[in-house]
Order: sequence, then structure tokens, then C-alpha cells
Amino acid sequence: MTERFTEDEIVATVTRLTRSQLVQFIEGDLVRPERSGRGYVFRRVDIARLELLCDLSQDLDLDETALGIVISLIDQLHATRQELAAVAHAIDALPTDMQARLTAELKRG
Repeated sequence: MTERFTEDEIVATVTRLTRSQLVQFIEGDLVRPERSGRGYVFRRVDIARLELLCDLSQDLDLDETALGIVISLIDQLHATRQELAAVAHAIDALPTDMQARLTAELKRG
């Protein structure tokens, strides 16, 4: 299964995406593909992000400024979710008595 995609493959895969939109999304720093000697290289996560950008811009008619705000908020939520998962993992690694004390303290707070 391919994990890296060219610009042509991206435009073919994300069917609602035009090449000019792709350029706008890159220039607007809404998607950040890697650069290679042959152009941009995209990952699977970029495909999902581009599909979301197409949905937001076409279905909800968001302009580039609004897209930037929404994507920034989504990125913040994603980072917070990762941090919360790390905290949950750390709590799971604690001895049972400490987990219980921490849980009780959180319920009080």
C-alpha cells in the first residue's frame, strides 16, 4: 500500500479537489506536504485533510480565512486528544492505589 502520493495522484484521489485549490491550500499553509526534487509529496493524512478542506470550502462555503481558523481549531483539538491519551496511559501505569486516589481527587475537582 502506497504511503506517499504525488500531486497528480492527490488530484485524482481527492475527486473534488482542483489543482488550483491544491496550490491555494499549500500556499495558505492549510496542508503541509513534503518537498522533493520532483515536487510535493503527500501522505495519507494529507488526503484526509484535503477532503475535509474541500468539504468545508465547497459545502459550507468557507473562505480561506475561515478555513484557517477551523483547521487551526481542529489541529488544537487533535493535539489535546493526544495529550489526554498520554495522561490516561500514564495513569494506567500507576499502582492501583494511586489510580484510586487520583480518580477520587479528579471527581472532587
